[in-house]
Amino acid sequence: MGKILVTGANGQLGSELNVLSSEYPQYEWYFADRTKITLDDLELLQVQLNEINPDIILNCGAYTAVDKAEAEKELAFTVNHLAVEIIAKYAENKKAKLIHISTDYVFDGSSSTALTEDAETNPINIYGASKRAGEISCLKENSDSIIIRTSWVYSKFGNNFVKTMQRLMQERESINVVNDQIGSPTHAADLAQAIIEIIQFPNWISGIYNYSNEGEISWYEFALSIKEFGGYDCQIGGIPSVSYPTPAKRPEFSLLDKKKIKEVYNLNIRDYKDSLKKMFI
Repeated sequence: MGKILVTGANGQLGSELNVLSSEYPQYEWYFADRTKITLDDLELLQVQLNEINPDIILNCGAYTAVDKAEAEKELAFTVNHLAVEIIAKYAENKKAKLIHISTDYVFDGSSSTALTEDAETNPINIYGASKRAGEISCLKENSDSIIIRTSWVYSKFGNNFVKTMQRLMQERESINVVNDQIGSPTHAADLAQAIIEIIQFPNWISGIYNYSNEGEISWYEFALSIKEFGGYDCQIGGIPSVSYPTPAKRPEFSLLDKKKIKEVYNLNIRDYKDSLKKMFI
């Protein structure tokens, strides 16, 4: 059935795909960490792609340090834009299938309704700008690509909001969490399963798709759910974003409309609470 290259193999999504891969032995899986696919060395990247010679590329690798990106613009754009351009060109030339993972941070947060794939993009930080540049290059170099925008990703692997909250709620009597940024979390295990279902779908229908779990919540409400499932005693206060300044601005509203991916690829998407529970079982 072909060789699948997964970049960012040690990240949240790459790790969840690795867990699932044993259930799909019909594919030859190649999980590449940053030593095997070097997204910040573009010449080496081209050599590595030719050596691996994949039939399907799942580009889960990215520069994701949102605040750090403000000071490391060149590196963020190299990994999130220029490396994507090379991967897309490779896929086009070799007729390989490409699924590229993007982000809700391509939006500015000014919407008040769930964002469709056609909504106007206007990133408000370097990370978002670099990811949007990657999207544009991906589709320009390979119009057959699939781009999946996702949001608030968490997993039992890596660093993420859920694990940070679990730690803080055990260490402290009270914490404050911003209550004016609205979106929906994504359990990386669910996204990994969705990607595999797309690969196996009878028709490959290119374009941009949104994917997150169902629900419209703030980070504060997300924290309350984590407290509930973890049975923690910690008191949680809701605060405005201005009370918790960060180097990079965050979109105030980045809820993704998932209608397209559900209809085109016949996907069932879980409510965020149902998926969050799995982190505590």
